[in-house]
Amino acid sequence: QVQLVESGGGLVQPGGSLRLSCAASGSIFGAYTMSWYRQAPGKQRELVARITSSGIINYADSVKGRFTIARDNAKNTVSLQMNSLKPEDTAVYYCNGGNAYLSIWGEGTQVTVSS
Repeated sequence: QVQLVESGGGLVQPGGSLRLSCAASGSIFGAYTMSWYRQAPGKQRELVARITSSGIINYADSVKGRFTIARDNAKNTVSLQMNSLKPEDTAVYYCNGGNAYLSIWGEGTQVTVSS
């Protein structure tokens, strides 16, 4: 079974940048849609960005123009480059992979944007 492990979270000042990475084990990574979600305290988990196996990308309106999702099927990784970070981007960020039949979650990585 595929497992997902996130890395790259941390504390950053407003306007700064962070790059999150998600490493997947398993040989069928390339067939999965990969997504990044986030959950802030007291709020529901929300979709941040998604990239399909064919490379179609969607972003939440709140991050368009600031975040970039990318995947490397040869390395079984998906990344989220986050620029111009705002305090409201503070959340636990989760990597998700799956298809119509299953959905796999990583354990999450904390991103805190604060001065």
